[in-house]
Amino acid sequence: MPLHPPPLRPLGPGARLGVKEAEAALVEHYPRLVRLAYLTLPPSLGRHRRVLAAHTAVQRALHGRARPAPGPGTEGIPAPRSGGGTNDSTRTPAYAAVRLRVVRSALAYGHRPRWWPGRVPAPAALLPSMPVVRGLRLFPRAGGMDEFALDRALADVRAPVRAALGLRLLESLSPEAAQALLADAGVRDPGDAVRAAARVAGSDHERVRRMLGSGEFDPCTVQTRPGDLLRRRHRVRAGAATLALLTVAGGLALTAGPDSDDVASRAAARSVAVPGGALDPTALVRTSAEQWADTSRVDFSAWPSRGGRLDDRELLRRALDTWAAPRPDVTVTRTPGTAVVAPAQPPQLLFAGDLDGRAVVLFHDGGVRVVRYTETLSGRSAPALDFARADGADVTTAAALAVSRTAASARYLLAPWVAESATRDLLAPDSPARPLDVDGDGVTAAVPRPAEGGGCGSWPAMQLRSSEKIVEKHAFLVTDLGDLAPVHLTQTPAPGSGAPARQPREATGADALVGWARTACSLRDLRRSGVRAVNNWHFAVQPLPGTRATADWVCTRADTWRGPGRVLVQFVPPAASPSARAEVVADRRNSALCSRFGQHVVAGTHWRSPAGAWYVLAAGSRAVKRLELEGSVRGSTAGTTLAVRAPQDAVFRVTAALHDGGTAPSAR
Repeated sequence: MPLHPPPLRPLGPGARLGVKEAEAALVEHYPRLVRLAYLTLPPSLGRHRRVLAAHTAVQRALHGRARPAPGPGTEGIPAPRSGGGTNDSTRTPAYAAVRLRVVRSALAYGHRPRWWPGRVPAPAALLPSMPVVRGLRLFPRAGGMDEFALDRALADVRAPVRAALGLRLLESLSPEAAQALLADAGVRDPGDAVRAAARVAGSDHERVRRMLGSGEFDPCTVQTRPGDLLRRRHRVRAGAATLALLTVAGGLALTAGPDSDDVASRAAARSVAVPGGALDPTALVRTSAEQWADTSRVDFSAWPSRGGRLDDRELLRRALDTWAAPRPDVTVTRTPGTAVVAPAQPPQLLFAGDLDGRAVVLFHDGGVRVVRYTETLSGRSAPALDFARADGADVTTAAALAVSRTAASARYLLAPWVAESATRDLLAPDSPARPLDVDGDGVTAAVPRPAEGGGCGSWPAMQLRSSEKIVEKHAFLVTDLGDLAPVHLTQTPAPGSGAPARQPREATGADALVGWARTACSLRDLRRSGVRAVNNWHFAVQPLPGTRATADWVCTRADTWRGPGRVLVQFVPPAASPSARAEVVADRRNSALCSRFGQHVVAGTHWRSPAGAWYVLAAGSRAVKRLELEGSVRGSTAGTTLAVRAPQDAVFRVTAALHDGGTAPSAR
């Protein structure tokens, strides 16, 4: 894909399309074009840059020479349709040409190199990027939780899918017209993008259309906030100090030997690079011990400062200095998508104390990250620094942080709202939870960790109960997957006949524990990937042919802190052992499947009956009306489950028809 939109090309026979006509179409429909560009642009840009990039893409749509105007129905521009409910002026050749350039520009944006000047189209790279906003940050008005969840789900899909969703729901194009426009915009597989957009929208297109038309996706109605005032205030001063420091450092480099270690110079460099007292131990934010019980924000920001070395300024200074400028021998780890830059303002101090022969310091960085610094008390080995995401944490996902970890166990600092704590083995669902000792600072005794390699003979988890002081007194499960924060485990039971979709619930009930006993070992594939929560959705129950038994179909969805998720579809037949591993029949990454915006799931697998006969089994979620098998084995049925006698190596594909008239492909 090119780095910038090419000039307007001849889109078909007809009259010349002038700049004036294109400008009139752009001005008349500017808000809808900017909204379409904003939806298509990469969410990873951040809301401020995404707003500016959307306006830039639309305003640059006029660049280029006049071209012949296309006729209706050519080159992806649909002919007028009756009853579409769309103003006919939006189907003019001028508007269609401008819209095509906007989509092409928004799709190309994510493919420009990071080093490209201003990330603007190449012909204008020497000009100031437009529009330019300095000193302010721009944000669309926040919508409700539904709009926020949709925005997070759209971050999981590719830009062509977001563009297809906008063309279908915001522009009211038919699937064929949207596919043709995407093809003309350079999308390699436009049909796949349109089908994926239909899956994102689900069955309730009008509801998603309303959400896309809300303020959450409107870059023309924005709120303003100042940028980093402290950084701006110190910018000139820091620049002058940096120049002076470089001059001094250059002189020292000429006089000092290669092994000299000027500690004062390194400290001065860090103080210049991180202004505003962010590295001053006396400026650390310390939360009172009672705040968590009287706040509407129950997350890491409500944690009090705890530990026996809260007043050890030298330890805190070493931790902050290492965070700002780690030496080459410092071990630095981070969860995917976590920035490892120095703090921009004084962070919150969560813990400082000695544990298991190491000094440990925990920071919370403005609602975005948690950072752990550790050093040996003997000083014989280099310190370690660990970064993890923490944005959007809540009662359960901010319930604990690992303060000490070995190959076999870990100790956690629990949230102040955790009133009861226990441990249990997920592979032994009938065994009761065992009480877990916690000291006065909220640090637990050693908790066994799931084994890294070899067999999967047990899966330890913590069962925590929140205090009634926060009016959310309930028990929940968390488990260690190698990151600073343990992962929250939930379960969604299968709906009854004709029942509506159910919401995830805590996995502490008997049925949930039985389900997790069969699927817990699949969590091994999710280690150290920044997972925030994992939900087991039992989307179908299938009678097994030739038996009186049934099998469960489970969609295990792991949501990460940064947004994208991973999905494992598992088949759970009857087994002699309550912890027999389920069969993983599908593995999807960066997918909205099995989430709020991917509610239709279909899967199939081979199965051998106790009598030795082989079958192809298939199942779909509650909205499935009919299942069909294609390939070397064929069959169909009305309902959500299907069983067809077939050879062991039969090649098949499952498709499903939905009650609303749509279709759902197999997750396999």
